[in-house]
Amino acid sequence: MNRLDGKVALISGAARGIGGESARMMAKAGATVVVADVLDDAGRHTVDTIRNEGGKAEYIHLDVTREEDWTAAIALATRQFGKLDILVNNAGVFIGKSIEEISLEEWNKLVAVNMTGVFLGTKLAAPALRDAAKSSEHGSAIVNLASIAGIVGSQLDPLYSMTKGGVTLFTKSAALEFGRKGYRIRVNSIHPGVIETDMGEQTFAARARRTGSNDTAPARQLVSDSIPWGRLGVAMDIAKGIVFLASDDAGYMNGAGLVVDGGVTAA
Repeated sequence: MNRLDGKVALISGAARGIGGESARMMAKAGATVVVADVLDDAGRHTVDTIRNEGGKAEYIHLDVTREEDWTAAIALATRQFGKLDILVNNAGVFIGKSIEEISLEEWNKLVAVNMTGVFLGTKLAAPALRDAAKSSEHGSAIVNLASIAGIVGSQLDPLYSMTKGGVTLFTKSAALEFGRKGYRIRVNSIHPGVIETDMGEQTFAARARRTGSNDTAPARQLVSDSIPWGRLGVAMDIAKGIVFLASDDAGYMNGAGLVVDGGVTAA
């Protein structure tokens, strides 16, 4: 199940966290993975780990806000590995400031990475994904990293919520456009809750600052206690969902959002 044998995947923000775990899981499932990130040392370490585990991977520097970086990453996949079957728009940032606190510079960074990066990846990878889909029974796949903050409002960071809400609706709209054009590119989103990653730690720090403290432990405990499943998520929880959406097992899912949050949004 969820096999990716013979597939070629490009994952942005794949040096660590959810992206890194997704890269490793995809390689174990049989895919050749292009690990792309701005964190070069960490990205190369992820590639080394994949290779040491018997998988196939290459690293490339990718700033998702730069069109030329995307062009180079897609070219690496198509020239070195012959095609591109899967795009995972994973790269994202969290600022953790309120509407009144955030500066225009910080807002522009949030939009550039969380929204422009997803748009550029989708736009520039579409021709390669369309070509690969012609020889695949279930077509090609794009998986966009949204958030439960893109489904419900966020007291902590309404502007992060705004960008992830944009990703949520862009996913649906891209699925409809590619379907209308006959591209056979499935576009789905995944919506993590609070996950124990570097970004998760940033959310705990932001919550602590709201109370005038630098101690993240109470914030972590408060979030953990609010999760019906009884624990915080980890990167593997989300990576499993990403691998599923990228695989032929999700061959009839298109324009959908997969929520992986331990039950938080069920209330």
